[in-house]
Amino acid sequence: MPTESGTKQPSEGGGYGYNYGGNYAGYSAIGYGEGGEGGGHVQRTFQDYLLILRERIWYIVVVFLVIFSSSLVYTLSDTKIYQSSATLQILRRDLTPMPGVQQVVENDIRSAEDLNTQIKVIESATIIMRVAERVKGDDLRAFLAPYDRTSADITWVAEKIAKNRKVVPQRLTLVVTVAYQHPDRFVAAKIANLFVEEYLNHNQRQRNADLSNAVKDLQVTVDDQRKKVDQLARNLQAYKERNKTVSLDQRKDIVSESLKVANLAAQQAGVVLQTAEGRLNQIKEFRARGTDLTGLAFISGQKNVEELSQLLAARNIELVKLKERIRDKHPDMIAATRSYNQTKLELERAVESICRQVESEYEAASVNYKARQQELERHKAEVLELDRIAVEYSQLEREYLTQNQILQGIATSSTETTITSGFATQNARIVDQATPAPENKPISPNVPLNLGLGVVGGLGLGLAFAFFVAFIDDRVKSSYDIEGVVGLPLIGIIPQIKRMEAADKAQIVANNADRQVAEAFLTLHSSLRLKDESKNAKCILTTSTIPGEGKYFVTTNLALTFAAHGDRVVVVDCDLRKPNVHKSLRLENVKGVIDVSAGKATIDEVVIRNVHPNFDVIPAGGRAKNPTQILNSKGFELMLSELRKRYDRVFVDTPPLAAVSDALIILPLVDGSIFTIFFNKVRRKAAQFSAKKLLEANVPNFGAVLNGLNLAVSGYYYAQYYDKSYKDYYVVMAKQENTEQEK
Repeated sequence: MPTESGTKQPSEGGGYGYNYGGNYAGYSAIGYGEGGEGGGHVQRTFQDYLLILRERIWYIVVVFLVIFSSSLVYTLSDTKIYQSSATLQILRRDLTPMPGVQQVVENDIRSAEDLNTQIKVIESATIIMRVAERVKGDDLRAFLAPYDRTSADITWVAEKIAKNRKVVPQRLTLVVTVAYQHPDRFVAAKIANLFVEEYLNHNQRQRNADLSNAVKDLQVTVDDQRKKVDQLARNLQAYKERNKTVSLDQRKDIVSESLKVANLAAQQAGVVLQTAEGRLNQIKEFRARGTDLTGLAFISGQKNVEELSQLLAARNIELVKLKERIRDKHPDMIAATRSYNQTKLELERAVESICRQVESEYEAASVNYKARQQELERHKAEVLELDRIAVEYSQLEREYLTQNQILQGIATSSTETTITSGFATQNARIVDQATPAPENKPISPNVPLNLGLGVVGGLGLGLAFAFFVAFIDDRVKSSYDIEGVVGLPLIGIIPQIKRMEAADKAQIVANNADRQVAEAFLTLHSSLRLKDESKNAKCILTTSTIPGEGKYFVTTNLALTFAAHGDRVVVVDCDLRKPNVHKSLRLENVKGVIDVSAGKATIDEVVIRNVHPNFDVIPAGGRAKNPTQILNSKGFELMLSELRKRYDRVFVDTPPLAAVSDALIILPLVDGSIFTIFFNKVRRKAAQFSAKKLLEANVPNFGAVLNGLNLAVSGYYYAQYYDKSYKDYYVVMAKQENTEQEK
């Protein structure tokens, strides 16, 4: 399809130009759904939202009034509810007159979990039931009065109390607020105070029960522990008697001292043995080398050995001197030799005696050392045995002392618990008692809040409903719908005509019954003459998507507009199924297109001439049983060809595209087509589908004509085409015509 790009401003005389963009006359169709295949992506502007809301202002008003009225009625008719609150302080530790006494029942508040536990106790069914039990007599009658009851069982009362009670911890404190709501403000205060009282009573009862159980348990524990301590004492005494350890420390001192003495004796015997062994080894070594034993100090140091050694030395000297003077066989020499040998023998005997003495001393030292070692081992064994006895004794004694200490501790706790069980202590205290709320300050209904919510909710739901309706509304109503979604340029807009017969509407250009409509067709005529294709087109087809969109109305009035400008025009009714042109022009439908196409009549026989100046009509000639065969016939094609020769413009009115395909059959025989769309009637998808059929035929489409625009409701879509200043012009012209007719 040939298209033009650009924008044409309104021309003199009311002509309309083109705007092929997505925002026509300052309005885009984003608010009415997404574009189809022919549309581009257009951003929604603030003005778009305002236009959507303006079109559906009554939706918003109605929804707002319904919501606001509902909230107002609810607020004024709702029962007044009063709330009273009592305040509790949860203590970190129970108050007690004996602060030094350790608590048996632990109630300390150390963490958020401990505080939440106390809050859950306040909210518990036990507290609720006890409060319900205390609501009696006049209090019960006042409690039941708003519920139109004179009596109720305690379960029902407890359910109502639980439903209207609130427990609210104050942030970052140990203070808890207990609130109750009721239509009677005195009942609300009464029950709020009952809650805090029952919470304190519950804690006291629970504490007393826990302490009583603790005292009993501690007494049983004391008795069991005492039996255990007594048994341990008996076991310790029996052990002492069995091992003769009545004075274990004294015996241990004696044994330790004996061990020291035996150890010293063993050490001394070892030293003696070592000395004797050393002398004996030296003797053995000298003998093995053949060395004179007198060289040993402990031998040479002996008095007799020392004397004999000196005597032997003296006689040896004497013998040496004699050898120098006399011979060996000299009697003096023999006597001296005999004395020397005698002395030497005595020395050897003395040395041998000392060696035997050393051996004897070694044997005696060895025997003594072994005896001392045995004595030492005996004393060590005695010490070890005593240590073993002492270890077991210590274990028994230590266990006895430990268990006895435990007994003393449990006995002390039992005594303290028995004493503290008689004291009345609490882990909470009342900070503020609940008082009746002022009569003019109920908590519900909150009039300002409810009315404010009614206003906000009404506006919000109204806006939401308006946008929802806009979202689901997919009917063609804006220029963007036509150009962006349907895919055709918008070439003309025809305002809505009210209170006028169909025959007058079809000739409104000729009778000037509506100046605005007549001006709109003049604008359409100007638009068609601006483009070469439509300006030079002799045969123009008009169609629509569905019936009732005013295609014959557009066809006849557009033809009349061309005729008024001097063109010889003929309108051919090719809607052979439901012909309407003859009705709209009040003409007969005896012969027409059907007869010419079948060769039963000529054009001159069927044409109705001069219906208006330069304006002829060829009716359908009845209803055809086989319209597609007629439109496909050679006679129909020859008829259109002949009409091209006789007339300047041939307008062919065809059935809707969504219903039948007659228009597509005729389309190749014409120079172009005009697509009629009725405002806010046909759905975008249907119009898009029909327009696509026209475009696929490769026959120029001159554009779409929007028919039936309601200026009172939707004129702001096309504000640039209809300015209010022209309204006065039309009124003045109408008065002048009436005056002329009267004259």
